[in-house]
Amino acid sequence: MFKKILIANRGEIACRVIKTARRMGIATVAVYSDADARAPFVRMADEAVHIGPSPASESYLIADKIIEACKATGAEAVHPGYGFLSERTSFAEALAKENIAFIGPPVNAIAAMGDKIESKKLAKEAGVNVVPGFVGEIRDTEHAVEISNEIGYPVMMKASAGGGGKGMRLAYDEKDVREGFESVKREGLNSFGDDRVFIEKFILNPRHIEIQILGDQHGNILYLNERECSIQRRHQKVVEEAPSPFVTPKMRKAMGEQCVALSKAVGYYSAGTVELIVSGADPTGESFYFLEMNTRLQVEHPVTEAITGIDLVEQMIRVAAGEKLAITQDDVKIDGWAIENRVYAEDPYRGFLPSTGRLTRYKPPVPGWTDDGAENGRRGVDGVRVDDGVYDGGEVSIFYDPMIAKLITWGETRDEAADLQVAALDRFELEGLGHNIDFVSAIMQHPRFRSGELTTGFIAEEYPEGFHGAPADEAVTRALAAIAGFMASAEADRARRVDGQLGDRLDPPAKWQVTIGDASHKVKLGRKHIKVDGEKVDIALEYTPGDRLVVAEIDGSELAVKVAKTRTGWRMTTRGAIHDVRVLPWHVAPLSAHMIEKIPPDLSKFLICPMPGLLVALHVGAGDKVEAGQPLATVEAMKMENILRAEKTGVVKSVNAAQGDSLAVDAVILEME
Repeated sequence: MFKKILIANRGEIACRVIKTARRMGIATVAVYSDADARAPFVRMADEAVHIGPSPASESYLIADKIIEACKATGAEAVHPGYGFLSERTSFAEALAKENIAFIGPPVNAIAAMGDKIESKKLAKEAGVNVVPGFVGEIRDTEHAVEISNEIGYPVMMKASAGGGGKGMRLAYDEKDVREGFESVKREGLNSFGDDRVFIEKFILNPRHIEIQILGDQHGNILYLNERECSIQRRHQKVVEEAPSPFVTPKMRKAMGEQCVALSKAVGYYSAGTVELIVSGADPTGESFYFLEMNTRLQVEHPVTEAITGIDLVEQMIRVAAGEKLAITQDDVKIDGWAIENRVYAEDPYRGFLPSTGRLTRYKPPVPGWTDDGAENGRRGVDGVRVDDGVYDGGEVSIFYDPMIAKLITWGETRDEAADLQVAALDRFELEGLGHNIDFVSAIMQHPRFRSGELTTGFIAEEYPEGFHGAPADEAVTRALAAIAGFMASAEADRARRVDGQLGDRLDPPAKWQVTIGDASHKVKLGRKHIKVDGEKVDIALEYTPGDRLVVAEIDGSELAVKVAKTRTGWRMTTRGAIHDVRVLPWHVAPLSAHMIEKIPPDLSKFLICPMPGLLVALHVGAGDKVEAGQPLATVEAMKMENILRAEKTGVVKSVNAAQGDSLAVDAVILEME
């Protein structure tokens, strides 16, 4: 077994590998860029080596720097995590030349399966169903248009070396191909150093199901069941679960055996994932197609660990050290249900724009996951596990992907796992930047999600007008009104105790008008009860002014509410929605009708940068006439390109930014006449 390994990655996956290595008695080495100098994974490792500036292209993607760090520290092996160099054959070959073990598959398997174009050719030759498409070299945009027209729309354009949702564009017509092809090439080049693109038919109403593979260097290959990853946004997975609500035992066996056969054809070992696109319209499950193989550990591996009890990182290390798998296919079971939500630094209330900045408050519902080696330990604390790589006061940088943490829950049933997600998300305190906690909570509660009728179009279909918060039922609204009234009385009680008040015998107000949305409620506090609109609410809670989280017991069930003080009340967040709550004493409330409404300024003439990022392209100049929907500028943030379009027809009056500028959020890019 290795005595020391280096982790050629960052963030939560670096922390994840370090924890398991520590339990195995293996020393660890971290490598870090300028942006990650104070990151938790750097402190957690036994040794840490600085490898360059913040951009990944100048640090984490430089193989020579990783190898130098191995030599300097005496690391015998490298775990690449996912992304960065994890699927680059040149990196694995360079390690082999230096007699450093690569904790991953053999080079020939990475070459055959890691390249989307080559893997499709190989799968086709092996008799595996593949999605119709063009797997040759695409010369230019005109060639891409010609190919797309032949295949038939819609088509998907993908960077050959892509992954994690990067370098992908869906095109419904020729115009989309012309607009998106060059962007896909650039994203592939910037993120993976490879600008090759392939095009394939986009299957409508598809399910994204993947099979986890695990093999050793002695010819043994197993499949560790499947994961359902259909809920995606911009082709980036948001929710993953294991097992899939769609897959039957017969389907699981057919998919698993086919994926094992494909893996054996390339002499695969270590952990890997075969991704399949499955027609949800075919209940037999026979309409599944090979999509690609990820020759590395997946972001969503914890859900497989939770239902099988198998530590995938440990197995990868043991396999790389030459050990045989200690389990057989018959040992692989399915125990319960696991769901993972990715907590991202993106604002669903503003069209999911990337959000960077400092985490002024970071408090997950349970402490970060620790690897204690117990089989059930992979399920976290009472079925709730948090994998993260950030800290309270840390910064989410523009240089890397927007993931903050992964929230994994395990239950005996799918509904139990989903209920645990909702409860845990309500307790997840995260401030300082936009995040998607409300959004994933809304998905967990959505009737269609609960029914298991999932497709990769779920988000686009269920939130066509964007996300505005999960709908709150009457019970939640009444509970919020009662909590707001209680907090208002507690604040007033503290205020009356401040020295210098007019007398000291005044009781705090106990009657409040609480306005939530368009509805106002009369809240009255008695000595042993709270009434909302004249009806008693069976509620028990504690609140001290300044608390940010209030946990109330209502009718025997728990409701956790994050609260933030505003000028006239509170901003209350629970069950996947933000509620701006106004609280006024009964005798003051009628006067609010006489207040003059403040009209916001008209900003429609300006193109405003919606997030911090790099202006990679400016498509118009002063004096140009533009049409509604026309691209005006392209801003890159967190390795993704975002096209900003004209909201209406007009003429560009002035341009305030230049290509290559780093823009702050709300910076004015140009002004219309």
